[in-house]
Amino acid sequence: MCAAIENHAKCEVRGVVRFLWAKKLSAADIRCELCAVYGPNIMSEGVVCQWVRFFKDGRTNIRGESRSGRPSVVSVDIIKEIDEKNSFTP
Repeated sequence: MCAAIENHAKCEVRGVVRFLWAKKLSAADIRCELCAVYGPNIMSEGVVCQWVRFFKDGRTNIRGESRSGRPSVVSVDIIKEIDEKNSFTP
């Protein structure tokens, strides 16, 4: 039995999916391999199928693509500013 890898990057797991897909494993078999190494909550079979489809369609980039909408940006300065605005002085 393998030791579970707990600290992993999403792109690392996607790279493993791409590698196993290139070896002609099915999405179900890829999921089993992922769960054996990363644990049962690593990636659902549906998401594995989605990434297999991306790779079949010619995608090579394993990093997430930028999305539309407001970016999520939080910094220590922003948190301090919010805390200061919301502090109540009796």
